[in-house]
Amino acid sequence: MTEERAHWDSHEQPDVLGPPFTVETIELRPDAEGAVEANLVRLRAERPTGRAVLHVHGFCDYFFHADYARWWAERGYDFYALDLRKYGRSLREHHTPGYVEDVRDYFEELDEAWARITRRDGHDQVVLSAHSTGGLTVPLWANDRRHRLAGMILNSPWVDMHGPFWVRLGASVVKQLGSYQPRREIPRARGTIYAQALHRDFSGEWDYDLAWKPPESWPVFAGWARAIRRGHAELHRGLDVQGPVLVITSGATGKATELNEEVYSTDVVLDVRQMRRWATAVARRVTVVSVDGAIHDVVLSRPEPRARVYDEIDRWLGAYVGSRDTRAEV
Repeated sequence: MTEERAHWDSHEQPDVLGPPFTVETIELRPDAEGAVEANLVRLRAERPTGRAVLHVHGFCDYFFHADYARWWAERGYDFYALDLRKYGRSLREHHTPGYVEDVRDYFEELDEAWARITRRDGHDQVVLSAHSTGGLTVPLWANDRRHRLAGMILNSPWVDMHGPFWVRLGASVVKQLGSYQPRREIPRARGTIYAQALHRDFSGEWDYDLAWKPPESWPVFAGWARAIRRGHAELHRGLDVQGPVLVITSGATGKATELNEEVYSTDVVLDVRQMRRWATAVARRVTVVSVDGAIHDVVLSRPEPRARVYDEIDRWLGAYVGSRDTRAEV
């Protein structure tokens, strides 16, 4: 066995989602807080396939979207999802949840996941899928690495600062605090209405680990905010992702501060107008679709808009991915 193959030895274990989902741990370089890892979840298609999807979650989030994985597997894709360092399956007691000081830190686990999917497991057509903050990190990584992609799906990507908190904070303040006091917590309101609309313990449909995705979210630190702002600036200068891109959002931005119908039918987390504005900065071929009634994580919307979301993804796959030679260059 080569050193590379030994390094990739999967040691897959049963995942918390239950069979047939499996998970493997990817050991990463330690940081200032100590040992760091990522975890790669997998659901195999019924038959061997050269096609795969790699999904990356957002902030204060992790992969629990079993229905999304099954949808891809039913269409002949092996599905992978990466819990980034200090999130979900990769979160340890000595970690500050979600904390990095450079979004490029995530490139290490993305590189490792890509190598396993392509060189180890033999997939030559890979679609990237990312949500919210993942929808910032993944395009930056793909642009930097220049991999040839079958496609990229961005589900409500976080492409600019949003809301009065971030407007008041300002780019210059973020830069100064992030440089000199990176561990300074930035006070902000941490409402729970989005979680109430999602989790079945409240008034939602979905079951997930509230320790890994707490209703009140996590503290935001200046170093992390600076990293995000720098990522936004890089995207705004323009990327050239190698492959077709689908940006899919809610039909409207919500401003609710208490649980009401708006929370169940709009994006109450980010501004969909910003997503539409910056979508074409990602690649040369970008399709932008808005789905009325969808929420921030569009695949967790109520059944009717959720069905339309899947229809739009299916239509885009047929138009831009299915008939093209999209073999990955590994």
